[in-house]
Amino acid sequence: MRDQYEGVEISAEHLRELARQMILIRRFEEKCAELYSTEKIRGFLHLYIGEEANAVGVMQALLPDDRVVATYREHGHALARGLPATEVMAEMYGKATGSSRGRGGSMHICSADHRFYGGFAIVGGGLPLAVGLGLADRMRGKTHVTCCFFGEGAAAEGEFHEALNLAALWRLPVLFICENNGYAMGTALERSESETDIHRHAESYNISAEIVDGMDVCAVEEAARRAVSKIRAGEGPYFLENKTYRFRAHSMFDAELYRAKEEVEEWKERGPLVQFKPCIIEHSLLAESDFEEIESDVANVVEEAVAFAEAAPWEPVEDLLKDVVTPRENMA
Repeated sequence: MRDQYEGVEISAEHLRELARQMILIRRFEEKCAELYSTEKIRGFLHLYIGEEANAVGVMQALLPDDRVVATYREHGHALARGLPATEVMAEMYGKATGSSRGRGGSMHICSADHRFYGGFAIVGGGLPLAVGLGLADRMRGKTHVTCCFFGEGAAAEGEFHEALNLAALWRLPVLFICENNGYAMGTALERSESETDIHRHAESYNISAEIVDGMDVCAVEEAARRAVSKIRAGEGPYFLENKTYRFRAHSMFDAELYRAKEEVEEWKERGPLVQFKPCIIEHSLLAESDFEEIESDVANVVEEAVAFAEAAPWEPVEDLLKDVVTPRENMA
């Protein structure tokens, strides 16, 4: 195992934090699935289980003032970005103390303080926003990077191509992260795209691009640091196609009839935590006791998040129209 990449030393402390974040996302979402089954969480719920290495690895390369645009499967991104688990869980419950005051729920987690510009329910919907944020920074002479996450299904949307074209044309500071889990909802990639290597679309727009093992958190971090370094140097946008896999169905309503159970089990055998833990222990960077301690700490965090959400108030009925613009007001 390498001891550094892109000039950054891989310390035991850093590896411990990577482990903690991935385990937090996994246990948080497992609890969300449990709470959904008891109707504590309602509406739509798209779990990130199996893809944790992508959010955790990429966030290591970003600074606090950089922007993050995510998809409707964004709980992991939010937690990796540093949003408190209490606020994220309260948002899942639809409570007033949630990160979006309970109005967004699972698919629309947002935090201006963390430069986390949400979850987008529309496939590919975040891409134009990311380009707009990058353009704003370019026009104001800022050195921020905007990181945009999306699935491979977005490659079939017009805004995907429009966003890549404009980002390249104007050399915008945007890091595109395609989390390619092989299935756009319930459709296998090879059934919807004639070009299944999504990064080639970026290359066709003269954007530097590469494929990354999205199940290896260190590989993701290394690629993200390399990409961000080039973006900050003024070399324009960068595109990473992270090959990953979601272990759960597309959503809690998905009967998951489009893929074999054997395929899912094969991917689980090379999951982010399955790969990471034995490698770290083998190289004597962390011990089994360290992982036990992390699991205990994370269990407390998740328990506290649930208690916070349970005790949190609902938004008062009289405030439901606050910040809502009616057609009549819009015309005035």
